[in-house]
Amino acid sequence: MTERELTAPVSLTLPGGTLNPDALGWARQPIVDTTGIGGRFWGRNKRWEYWNVTTPTHILALTVSSIDYAAVHEVWIFDRATEQQRHRSVTVLPARDVELPPSLEQGPSRARAKDIEIEITEVPQGTRIQARMPGAAFDVVAALPEGHERLAVVVPWSRTRFQYTVKDVARPATGTIIVDGVAHAVPEGESWAVLDHGRGRWPYDIRWNWGAGSGRSGGHVIGIQVGGRWTEGTGSTENAFFVDGRLHKISDELVWEYDIAHWRRPWRITGGGLKATFTPVYDKQTRTQLIVLASRTDQCFGTWSGTFTTPDGELIAFEGINGWAEEVHNRW
Repeated sequence: MTERELTAPVSLTLPGGTLNPDALGWARQPIVDTTGIGGRFWGRNKRWEYWNVTTPTHILALTVSSIDYAAVHEVWIFDRATEQQRHRSVTVLPARDVELPPSLEQGPSRARAKDIEIEITEVPQGTRIQARMPGAAFDVVAALPEGHERLAVVVPWSRTRFQYTVKDVARPATGTIIVDGVAHAVPEGESWAVLDHGRGRWPYDIRWNWGAGSGRSGGHVIGIQVGGRWTEGTGSTENAFFVDGRLHKISDELVWEYDIAHWRRPWRITGGGLKATFTPVYDKQTRTQLIVLASRTDQCFGTWSGTFTTPDGELIAFEGINGWAEEVHNRW
């Protein structure tokens, strides 16, 4: 399968709100204008920012989102040694007290709800990610190195159902975590941030796999971005491998082999030059059941190892790359 690389800014939508055919493809930077998401087609618009940060001692995550009829937010702090966690999630009906920029890096993202405060802002070094909940908080800067590439993809289901996603992996992170008044460092050179930025209009019932990894191996900074199920039949994939900030696009649909009933067993993801094994150590389970909104997520955290063969034939081996692989079923 051949995908078109976008190299110039383009609008995701036409003036009437439907998908712009000129936006179909992928890019190395977030050059797609998503200001047309919202307004028309109310109830199907989905907008979110998800950040995850892995450190030697903790895993951090936050979500700011608006899905038209609801605002869904989450803050999570996980101690890797003890497996103790601090977690708050809230669904606000109808959506209110949430701010999301029309396009990536075009303004702040903010959420205020019971027991949660989130703020995401662009700063000279990159992106500042702040979150607070009772008894815990974090303040992290995800640096944006010069020349660092991000995977931006438009996935089309139809003229009225489509998704623009930016998966930005292996962003160097620094900052501080505070739990019960005790400060923990997010140490430079050992901590990595990952962004999932989404703007689109979704079918009501959807399933997907997503995996990401960031770290150093063999003298290189390695980034792993893999997905599946939700892109099948669309002509697009969200698969890529990053070496020292350089993106290698994988246009093949990958083969995912795993057993969520026995989640501790290794997952295997292969195709397009990638032969990867993901070894889980923790399953973060999330279950939501509301009147119109339901979600089932198993997000397994662990380490990646394997090989990737570049289009030029270079074989890159990697191991000990921290990240996750997940299975999700949403009705939203």
